[in-house]
Amino acid sequence: MGKKEFVVDEVQKIMDNLKNVRNIAIVAHVDHGKTTLTDSLVARAGLISKELAGSQRIMDYDEQEQARGITIKAANISLGFNYEGEDYLINLIDTPGHVDFGGHVTRAMRAVDGVIVVVDAVEGVMPQTETVLRQALKERAKPVIFVNKVDRLINELKLTNEQMVERLTKLIINVNKVIRGSVPPESKEDWSVSVENGKVAIGSAFHKWAISLDSIKKTGITFKEIYTQVQTGNHKALVEKSPLDEVLLQMAVKMLPNPKQAQPFRVPILWHGDISSPIGQSMVHCEKDAPTVGIVFGVVHDEHAGEVAVVRLFSGKVEKGTQLYLASKLTFMKAQQVGIYMGPDRVQTERITAGNIGAIVGLRDLYVGETVSTEKMEPFEQIKHYSEPVVTKSIEAKNSKDLSKLIEVLRGISKEDPTLRVELNQETGEHLISGMGELHLEIVEYKIRQEKKIEIETSPPIVVYRETLSKEGPVLEGKSPNKHNKFYIKVEPLSKEVLALIDEGIIKEGVPKGKNQEMVEKLVEAGWDRDEAKGIWDVYNKNIFVDATKGVQYLNEVQELAIQSFEEAMNKGPLAQEKVSGIKITLDDAMLHEDNVHRGPAQIIPAVKNAIYASMLTAGVTLLEPKQKILIQVPHEYAGAILNLVNGKRGQLLNMEQEEDLTKIQEIIPVAEMFGFSNSLRSASQGRAIWYQEYAGYDPLPGSLLGKTVEDTRKRKGLPPQPMKASDFLN
Repeated sequence: MGKKEFVVDEVQKIMDNLKNVRNIAIVAHVDHGKTTLTDSLVARAGLISKELAGSQRIMDYDEQEQARGITIKAANISLGFNYEGEDYLINLIDTPGHVDFGGHVTRAMRAVDGVIVVVDAVEGVMPQTETVLRQALKERAKPVIFVNKVDRLINELKLTNEQMVERLTKLIINVNKVIRGSVPPESKEDWSVSVENGKVAIGSAFHKWAISLDSIKKTGITFKEIYTQVQTGNHKALVEKSPLDEVLLQMAVKMLPNPKQAQPFRVPILWHGDISSPIGQSMVHCEKDAPTVGIVFGVVHDEHAGEVAVVRLFSGKVEKGTQLYLASKLTFMKAQQVGIYMGPDRVQTERITAGNIGAIVGLRDLYVGETVSTEKMEPFEQIKHYSEPVVTKSIEAKNSKDLSKLIEVLRGISKEDPTLRVELNQETGEHLISGMGELHLEIVEYKIRQEKKIEIETSPPIVVYRETLSKEGPVLEGKSPNKHNKFYIKVEPLSKEVLALIDEGIIKEGVPKGKNQEMVEKLVEAGWDRDEAKGIWDVYNKNIFVDATKGVQYLNEVQELAIQSFEEAMNKGPLAQEKVSGIKITLDDAMLHEDNVHRGPAQIIPAVKNAIYASMLTAGVTLLEPKQKILIQVPHEYAGAILNLVNGKRGQLLNMEQEEDLTKIQEIIPVAEMFGFSNSLRSASQGRAIWYQEYAGYDPLPGSLLGKTVEDTRKRKGLPPQPMKASDFLN
């Protein structure tokens, strides 16, 4: 049991010995015990005392995290361990479980090769457990399972030995169901978890003991012994015999892959360039003496160093002075410092090498998902976030002297957390911040007020709607103000199959590059004409702009302006100036003036935009509203009151089941009905309900609510209450 503490020089040495490096994240549903678990590993590495582990929650070093007792952002830490006589480096990320911070989990998955999924033995596999596990599998991070709070099954639920085994078996079956549904058929056996293959451990993170197949073999500890010791409250004896940190370390070292093992199956999923090229091969083989390639999966705002990029390197190395190419900026920048995180502290090192996670100072204007490399190359696949911002608040500085400081702070916060959307409303001068839920926005407000000391005023929360079509529209003519250019445009809703192709990333957002044969074939399968599939000009916010014209002169010269008009129209729909989603816009024909003086932005943009708006309004525009999936657990006697409450909020019952003394209710509720929901739920259940929510996408708003919602939204934006008619756009 090596108890030595590791200094930076030793960590640097292990970095180069890739077979002893592990990049892992701890993921779970909210309150299942991730951070408590992480503390045991941090204590084992000697960074905090063993006594404090579990109550210190070192990874929750954010003031709000300590106060609320939840993890808000993913924290990184590099830990040195001695295990069975060898030195290991574990780059560990503790991620949030609360649905409002799901974006942090998605980003962490890109950086790691393995995950420890923590599941509460009492609550079992919850919606967020499934979500984070699916995200891990999508990014090809291998899972192992830790079943936490097993002591509660014995002391609180008073289960017998047999009932316990039955419950744990059911839980593992549920986990494997998710795994088998998310990995390729040939990997199902290799990726499944079971007690027999050593990928499942059970224990209590709070009491710091655990058992796995390996510890049973080593210590001879039995299930019966655990049952007896927990019943009598003798957790100390269990800790001495089979400590949690030892079991976790064994699973991380023996069951999760090192970067050299992981990158051959991860790189082809995360990077769609030519795998057989030199750069593809150096990533697959995780070579440190090769061109540098990494991905920024976190941006930390440091008041002394500015923006710090948290990077996973797939090949090469980064030292002070390395020139790195930022794919989205099309420019080179110099690394001024490199380091690793040891908890809240960033410690400088000489270099970071392939297969490791580290910090780089000196790269400016970063965004999460940025590809950094020493040579120009095809960037990594975009990090896809599972949910979208659905709640908005307007935010203003109380004192005008704080305005520039507020803009700076909002810019910093939105870089650290890309799931937060910040927009400036040019007409009113107010800032709009959109997040995953009320809690998400509360945390942002707290940061601005308390940490940055800026006094702000915020509006009540507003729901973010989307505009879409109810049916196909006719081909309509849009004329430029000088009447010399005409565009013939029609609009129609996109089919479910095509929207799924956008979600899966087969149809990529943006202007298509080169011949995308796979996309064309998939669209033809979905019923599109082949020429139309080849004629895609732009994909924006789940809308597609198609050129279906034949031989129109000068069209290529106005293409960029037409795309700009399309994007502007999709940002502000004709009904309530909300974003448009799920429509196909086809340019059927055009007549353009031969002299380019008559084809400037002032002529082309209104012509294309007006034709789009007129066609949309003629077809019939409706609103989509965001919804949340809610899971409520409540004692039987309160189930009726909860159902009444939910039905009064336009809830749609998905499932209701009874388990022991609890009723589990699954509902889908519109976000518009969710404000103040937690207070209503508390009073309906006398504080006995436990509930969780997750993003459930957008659905059409009921027709009876459309008129009033459009009117209210327009009034709030300072627009006339009634939308314009199609004829208003046809000059």
